[in-house]
Amino acid sequence: MSEVFFPALFPGFEPPEELAQAFERLAVVHAELDRDARTIRLDAQAEKYLAEKQLQTLCRAVEKAYGLKSLELSVRYPEEELPHMDFRDLAQVFIRAFSPSAAILAGAQYTVEDNTVTIHLRANGKDSILQNAKKGEQFLRERFGVTKKIEVEAHSNLEGKALFEETARIRAEALKNAPAIQPSAQAPGAAPAARAPRSAPTPQEPTGALFYGRPFSGRAVRMDELNLDMFRVIVEGKVFAVQHRELKKRGAWVVCFDMTDYTSSVRVNQFMEAAKAKPIIDNVQAGMWLRVQGKMSFDRYDNEMVLQPTAMEKIEAPKRRDTYPEKRVELHLHTTMSSMDALTDTGAAVKRAASWGHRAIAITDHGGAQSFPDAMKAASKAKVAGTDQNIKILYGCEGYYVNDVDDRIAVHGDGDFSFDEEYVAFDLETTGLSSLHDTIIEIGAAIMKGKEVLSTFQMFVDPHRPLQPKIIDLTGITDQMLAGQPDISEAIPQFLDYVGGRPLCAHNADFDIGFVAAACERLGIAFQPTYVDTLILAQNLMPELGKYKLNIVADALSLPDFNHHRASDDAITCGYLLMRFFKMLQEQGIDHLQAINPRMEELRSGSKIMDRRARHIIVFAKNSIGLRNLYRLISYGNLKYFRRVPIMPKSEILQWREGLIIGSACEAGELFQAILNHKSWAELKRIASFYDFLEIQPICNNRFMLDKGLAEDEEELRGFNRTIVRLGEELGKPVVATGDVHFLDPEDEIFRHILLATKQMPDADRPLPLYLRTTDEMMAEFAYLGEEKAREVVIDNPNRIVDWCETLRPVPHNLFAPKIENSVEDLKSLVYGKLHRLYGENPPELVQKRVDTEMHDIISCHYDVIYMSAQKLVQNSLEHGYLVGSRGSVGSSIVAYMSGITEVNSYPPHYRCPKCRNVEFHAGEYGCGADMPDKMCPVCGTKYVKDGFDIPFETFLGYGGGKVPDIDLNFSGEYQARAHAHAVEMFGKTQVFRAGTIGTLAEKTAYGFVKKYLEENGIAAGNAEIDRLTAGCVGVRRTTGQHPGGLVVVPDDMDIEDFCPVQHPADDPDSDTITTHFEYHCMEDNLLKLDMLGHDDPTMIRMLENLTGVNARAIPLDDPDTMSIFISSKVLGYENDEVLGPTGAVAIPEFNTRFTRQMLVDTQPKDFNTLLRLSGFSHGTDVWLGNAKDLIVSGTASVLETVGCRDDIMLYLISMGLDPKMSFKIMEAVRKGKVKGGKAGDWPMWVEEMRKHDVPEWYIESLAKIGYLFPKAHAVAYVMMAFRIAWFKVHEPLAFYATFFSIRAKAFDAAECCKDADALRRRIREIENNKDATAVEQDLMTTLEVCYEFCLRGFHFEPIDIYRSDATKFVVTENGLLPPFTSVRGLGETAALDTVEKRKGKDFTSVEEFSLCCNKLSQTHIDQLRALGAFAGLPETSQLTLF
Repeated sequence: MSEVFFPALFPGFEPPEELAQAFERLAVVHAELDRDARTIRLDAQAEKYLAEKQLQTLCRAVEKAYGLKSLELSVRYPEEELPHMDFRDLAQVFIRAFSPSAAILAGAQYTVEDNTVTIHLRANGKDSILQNAKKGEQFLRERFGVTKKIEVEAHSNLEGKALFEETARIRAEALKNAPAIQPSAQAPGAAPAARAPRSAPTPQEPTGALFYGRPFSGRAVRMDELNLDMFRVIVEGKVFAVQHRELKKRGAWVVCFDMTDYTSSVRVNQFMEAAKAKPIIDNVQAGMWLRVQGKMSFDRYDNEMVLQPTAMEKIEAPKRRDTYPEKRVELHLHTTMSSMDALTDTGAAVKRAASWGHRAIAITDHGGAQSFPDAMKAASKAKVAGTDQNIKILYGCEGYYVNDVDDRIAVHGDGDFSFDEEYVAFDLETTGLSSLHDTIIEIGAAIMKGKEVLSTFQMFVDPHRPLQPKIIDLTGITDQMLAGQPDISEAIPQFLDYVGGRPLCAHNADFDIGFVAAACERLGIAFQPTYVDTLILAQNLMPELGKYKLNIVADALSLPDFNHHRASDDAITCGYLLMRFFKMLQEQGIDHLQAINPRMEELRSGSKIMDRRARHIIVFAKNSIGLRNLYRLISYGNLKYFRRVPIMPKSEILQWREGLIIGSACEAGELFQAILNHKSWAELKRIASFYDFLEIQPICNNRFMLDKGLAEDEEELRGFNRTIVRLGEELGKPVVATGDVHFLDPEDEIFRHILLATKQMPDADRPLPLYLRTTDEMMAEFAYLGEEKAREVVIDNPNRIVDWCETLRPVPHNLFAPKIENSVEDLKSLVYGKLHRLYGENPPELVQKRVDTEMHDIISCHYDVIYMSAQKLVQNSLEHGYLVGSRGSVGSSIVAYMSGITEVNSYPPHYRCPKCRNVEFHAGEYGCGADMPDKMCPVCGTKYVKDGFDIPFETFLGYGGGKVPDIDLNFSGEYQARAHAHAVEMFGKTQVFRAGTIGTLAEKTAYGFVKKYLEENGIAAGNAEIDRLTAGCVGVRRTTGQHPGGLVVVPDDMDIEDFCPVQHPADDPDSDTITTHFEYHCMEDNLLKLDMLGHDDPTMIRMLENLTGVNARAIPLDDPDTMSIFISSKVLGYENDEVLGPTGAVAIPEFNTRFTRQMLVDTQPKDFNTLLRLSGFSHGTDVWLGNAKDLIVSGTASVLETVGCRDDIMLYLISMGLDPKMSFKIMEAVRKGKVKGGKAGDWPMWVEEMRKHDVPEWYIESLAKIGYLFPKAHAVAYVMMAFRIAWFKVHEPLAFYATFFSIRAKAFDAAECCKDADALRRRIREIENNKDATAVEQDLMTTLEVCYEFCLRGFHFEPIDIYRSDATKFVVTENGLLPPFTSVRGLGETAALDTVEKRKGKDFTSVEEFSLCCNKLSQTHIDQLRALGAFAGLPETSQLTLF
């Protein structure tokens, strides 16, 4: 644009009085306006320098006056204004690049001399400023159009602490008289694209809820404008993270939380005494909106700018509202399950739509349905505003659609002709490929009938433009040949007269017909021909050919040579092709044109699906049949038609269309693309007729087409939508307006830019406001259609689609377990049989009642099949010699114990006589049976068996069997594959699937993406803003996987699609594994899930039993020597070692880590029950550190009084007199972290009830801190296994170490580990002291500790022996161990097994002979074996020497 002065652009605008004169001569030289985003960017020139602060004040004032989201103003000045520059503007460049620069530049000045700008510092810090000098020089170029070098002069040579103190003094001096900041007004709206100015939503007026400091007033500063020169400041925003830290020893807190106004973020941080901090600790929570007054300062600990608060008040959060009287329904919404593309939280979207009064919302993720369960759950809790009805979910997906049926048809038009009638074959030569921008230069045609050419037509056409060289080369037509030839206005009528009413044919006819149709449209001539495309006929009738250019097809049919790329020759050749194709079709019983397309669909259907470009399509489930068919289509896409994405072929859609509603989707849909490619109206109607509804979207969704040259202006984009509306009217199909939602609110757009940047998309930063829109916004978007039509597409038609769909459940209600014949009878037989064997024919009432109660709940809820499935799997493992460990809370069930599923006896501690079956219970006296003293049966004198771990059944099935049992089992890693195979044998290959998992974007990965995005875009951001951006990206789907041990079993009278789709893990089409599409937890209450992990402990027990002959199940759990190693290593032959510490728990499962060994030191466990508590501490979240540990160390509570496992809560509260069901509810809320997360609504009432029953305050406070609690049954199973292994360490040490090194020590490296104690100690210290130690070294250190202890106990490693060493297992020798071949670095199991096999019967005479024999060993392996002494005494070669 030409130069315009600022007032002319904004007539009537009155700038602030102090700025009026300055801006009268502000000349605007370039302007960019985005009406939809309400943003303006201006480039201007000024004669006098204007400070950035002044410019920002003007921009905010204009934004407020005109309702803009943002005004960006960039001003350039003449070079002579450089000495008059406000130095703070240049300083901000350095501060944004490196925030500590604010302190360095305090009090600095600058001078200009020749080509240099020199910054004069008051202190030092020169190097820090110079590292960003390039950015400062760029600022000068942009503002003044000059190239000048920036130099820095330091006033002193102070460094380190002295420098910091001096700069702090200078800053204090500069700021002590600074007035409070009076910033410009905020502008409403939200963040547009990255790197554009982002504006904060304006909250409503403060509520006056002051909770800290004195009352204050003033206008808030945008967070992206904050800097250290702003001494006193006010900000408003949302709290998104709270990280207060208590300093107990000092009686203080570090108050710390992060806020955002969506322009940026700021960390509020201040050290405070406990009393002063209390209002903040009590009031500030994530999600709330605050208005905070404070001062900006530099935090040396975090090395960034923070806000130190002086006052705070709560304000009402700004909310987007839907105020239109009638409501729309969003029919196109992507959730976080649209892989790395969308960020809409499913639950939040459902809740938002319901709060706006929308009676339904659709879920349409790309190619999948993984958010369906979350949508169902959210809808069950979301009432539509103003009604008592739950919001309705339309379950669908945006499929990757391939039209393999009639994407291109052979015959167009309604005319029907027999093959014996005349037709016109024609061909065009053109100036290019676009019918819009290019024109015809030659027309060639021939009237043909049967095998004869009746006449020909040839005409050159003057294009009135020079030809491109490539066109001349291709066609042989020159400018001279066209000069003076007829104009297109003459040629087209002559050609049409020649055609008459005959049908046309051409090769790739859409191209030629498109040019003729475009010319006719420009000339106002009606043109609705019937025509045949020989290209499509060739593709379908000659599928083996592969390539279908005219000359290639002609050669394949042995037609005469012709002058290709000349219209007349091409036309005649095309006519001959059609003759041949007519003959082929007649042989198939087809003799007229309109019979061709149905036959072509039969031939084309299912062909070359993977080679075609996928378009988008919307598919909704109308009813339960449709839901099943939708699942089937998704499954087929993943299993049969996967090519980067799951393909949904039209042939499959047609086969399974019952119960489905099909929509035309977005601009990437088949219909929109046909409009974009200017297909004929008849063709558009044909394409649109396939769909049940047509879709249009806001103009801003498609504005990228303007950049790509696909449309000339926004009016053409509106024209595309008008075309779709017209199609809907003519075909009687509803047209719906959708938002193609990818995130919930406008300010979330930045997160999607980050995601797209990770995929290296060139337009990742292009503004694309795909947020959930209100009815008001959508009515405004489509106002150009007229109010009546806008209402129809925005409100009426979407609600009509809702009415077509039934209310559905994506996963059926109730449990659908497979059938096992006689499962009830077999379970009863097992349970009552063992009950009587252990407790006699007339068991005590407590024993009998517990079994009867459990059996009633299990059988009445049809859980018997779940129990018998697990029992059969466990029994099969035991028959193969492998123990099975239980996980989770299955050990809470006495029926699981009696049926042989678990070894955990959940009765209270008791004695039972193995002979006369006498029983004595001692509930309350002991924590578990293992800790009771030995005792003889008073009836028969036999030694009692001590048993029972006191675990309530309700922790497993709830009250009355309200929870579906989840039986988790640990099989030996060596046996796991056979266990899975046995499950398939039990239920059938077609009914068993691996449990699927969904891998989402983790925080660490998201953080890396954010950092890279900011760096690549030159955006400076503090830690708070980086954390906000990271949190916004977390949880987006990246990939899928499989549970390491989970299987899902479908009843044999049902299909998996009755529950969910299926797929290959990680989208790997070559995988033989098929997993559930839904994350397996979604179906735990509906299908039998078998959780069968592979674990090392059962494998160790098997090897230990084989080596020693000891029955591990007979090992007493109260062995005093074994118990002692959890306190002292004395029984192992060493004490208080400097490396291993005081305990002997190294290499013992559950207690091997340094963290758990320190826990042993802190608690000094002397009984089995305490070990159980420690297992709970270590597996829980927020249970030990900052909780139980503090209580124990301070003497507030003993180990057994604190909470270790979830069951402890229920048992303790019942013992204090609370109602059992309330005790259960409290336990459930605490163990899931709901109390800590503030999501337990009954917590205040529970606290009051606990206080009434004298529950200590420390106990209540401890419960409120817990994030997750381990089940006691799980702890019992793990500790039982660990104790048995520990027994072998004490009593069978060589067998123990051989087993440990063979099975658990994956990092064992003979070169590192087979050394003496001193060398091992030095290596351990070396790794400990290396802050940059790799993960491999950390793993190695764990193994080195065990090797070190092995040596401390007087044992040693023998050199590897090429005759005696095993392939994979350590061999016990007289006083040590013989390492296997796999202990050699890099020597794999396959090569080791091959070596052991090939050495049989051999007596090697040299290293050379061994190497040749065992040829899977590389030269590197041979060298390592030599270094390890494996070839001691063996010569290198077998050659004899005389001297």
